[in-house]
Amino acid sequence: MIDVNPKGEVWVFAEQEDESLSEVSLELCGRARELADTLGVKMGAVLAGWNVRELSYRLIAHGADKVYYVHDTRLENYRTQPYARVLCQLVTKHTPQIVIFGATPMGRDLAPRVASEMKAGLTADCTDLQIGEYTDVKTKQTYRNLLLQIRPAFGGNIIATIINYDRWPQMATVREGVMAMRSGDPRRSGEIIEEKIEFNDFDLAVKLIEKHREPRKVNLKGARVIVAGGAGLGSKDNFKLIHDLAGAIGGVVGASRAAVDSGFIGKEHQVGQTGTTVRPALYIACGISGAVQHRAGMEESAKIIAINWDKEAPIFGVAHYGIVGDVNKIVPMMIKAIKQR
Repeated sequence: MIDVNPKGEVWVFAEQEDESLSEVSLELCGRARELADTLGVKMGAVLAGWNVRELSYRLIAHGADKVYYVHDTRLENYRTQPYARVLCQLVTKHTPQIVIFGATPMGRDLAPRVASEMKAGLTADCTDLQIGEYTDVKTKQTYRNLLLQIRPAFGGNIIATIINYDRWPQMATVREGVMAMRSGDPRRSGEIIEEKIEFNDFDLAVKLIEKHREPRKVNLKGARVIVAGGAGLGSKDNFKLIHDLAGAIGGVVGASRAAVDSGFIGKEHQVGQTGTTVRPALYIACGISGAVQHRAGMEESAKIIAINWDKEAPIFGVAHYGIVGDVNKIVPMMIKAIKQR
């Protein structure tokens, strides 16, 4: 059995903008805490920015033992190269064994730069992270306590487990919403370590002139009620029924990948491993067969109602209530009954 860097910490990159932590960073703190406890090591968070020290206490409340805080006016707004310099210098100095990022636009931009500079592996868009072992079939060597990086592959048709036993730190980006956010404990204590970073002219070559942010059109993650439609609706015109039902009950419109691929609705509405992972109070699946990739993105909903003509459809395996029948007939009946009440 081989343990590589057994004392290295588990780190989360704490993404923040305008002095506000992203939700995915707090979601990752919960899983990083579990990974660190399994390995018997400390869990750290890297927080870079200007005037954001107070966010350290929230990271500690969500599981961090240490917050590596970099305070610099040049980090007030995100730019790739300065932030990459921060991560690379801190990784070189403290040698963590695991570093995880949110699979956000910022995380997807930053993580590959760091991985390339550190000559480490990186698995993108993970949906789960676990600790396990791997035996090399050629050398027969067994490596313990590796990060198992789990993600969909081949267009979401299979689930792959990826490991990196020879080039560390082990790095991954994780999709928003796939890790449940734990409640923070304000009584937790932790250490805030202020770090100084040396920048060069190349790091600062890009200047931010203006910043424009377009608001998110669909907030599936924050929705308490989601009405999702699938390919079973048959056409884009029929998909209007999903909008009508969502409007009647105050819900948000979701969709399966099959519905999106068929052109019934835009990808921003897609629920599942290749879309958004959701945990609403109520999820109504209309004409969705329930492939494993879709179920993985919604099966933790508090209540699930499934409507499908096929009584053997996999969606009924996770549904709390099932209706077998033609979705194009049942949904109008539901809308009528709701409006009457």
